[in-house]
Amino acid sequence: MFNKLTMFLQESRRELQRVNWPSREETIRYTAVVIGLSLVFAFYLGGLDFVFTYLIRTFLVN
Repeated sequence: MFNKLTMFLQESRRELQRVNWPSREETIRYTAVVIGLSLVFAFYLGGLDFVFTYLIRTFLVN
């Protein structure tokens, strides 16, 4: 069992060395894109929620 664990850790380390890690600039750019798109979708969904709440209160409650 110890040999299997050792082999797994060695193979995992080798695999992580082969990974093409993004540069700092790429990471910052991709993070900004994710945050920007999240905000756009949040405002869009918030707007839809506002509109549907208004419509429901106007036509169904009164």
